[in-house]
Amino acid sequence: MTSPGDLLRLAEETALAAGRLVLEGAQGRVEVTGTKSSPTDVVTSVDLASERLIREKIATARPGDGFVGEEGDDRGGSSGVTWVADPIDGTVNFLYGIRQYSVSLAARDTDGVVAAVVHDPSSAETFTATRGGGAWLDGRRVQPSGCVDPTRALVGTGYHYRADVRARQAVETGRLVPRIRDIRRMGSAALDLCYVACGRYDAYVERGLRPWDLAAGQLIAREVGVRVEGMNGSDPSELLVLAAPEALFEGLHRELVNAGFGDWPLPDWPPQR
Repeated sequence: MTSPGDLLRLAEETALAAGRLVLEGAQGRVEVTGTKSSPTDVVTSVDLASERLIREKIATARPGDGFVGEEGDDRGGSSGVTWVADPIDGTVNFLYGIRQYSVSLAARDTDGVVAAVVHDPSSAETFTATRGGGAWLDGRRVQPSGCVDPTRALVGTGYHYRADVRARQAVETGRLVPRIRDIRRMGSAALDLCYVACGRYDAYVERGLRPWDLAAGQLIAREVGVRVEGMNGSDPSELLVLAAPEALFEGLHRELVNAGFGDWPLPDWPPQR
């Protein structure tokens, strides 16, 4: 199998090419081509074009690899490597001209994600990581914040497309806000995880993340010692993701419990797919 470094080079080259396409698409009229989980969960023509570019570049370079993308059908592979792509993470921001979106691309093997890139086309920042090789921003090592006190923690979050889930999240975050420094909601989960990795956020918590939202950012965060888990030691999942440095994690987790994040009254959540 190709080395992590080789996979990372292909991932970075591909994400940067997709980022140029996305940035060019932002200059024109952005067209909504459909919706997914709800009327507010939109797909644009640029999402589709970006994923098509990513798929084609990966298939040309490594035809035996599998592929999982947000906008298209999954493809199996024979090489032991599967790529997980979000062609525009933060599509609603992209639609509205808010410059907080990213291209997220990860390569995983049987042990998990081995190489990851999150590229911000608007700022031209690129976060990268390989398993066991640390995490980087434009070639410079990153590290998380030194915050240890939940009451001083700046926490990133996001809200689901389903209205009933958002309503419950609003209750949870309303209880959490008095217990921490403040909340930020920017709109790209992949960038949120990278912001924890480089100390722009102290922590991040969100419900509803799918594999393409989580794969690349999770490796980048974990490579600098950030814990990325669900509630009560469970794996991070669509139900909940909490990311925080080791020294902050347990204290913030207690505050989430106190704020009711462990109580989830919707019997059909997360949805069966």
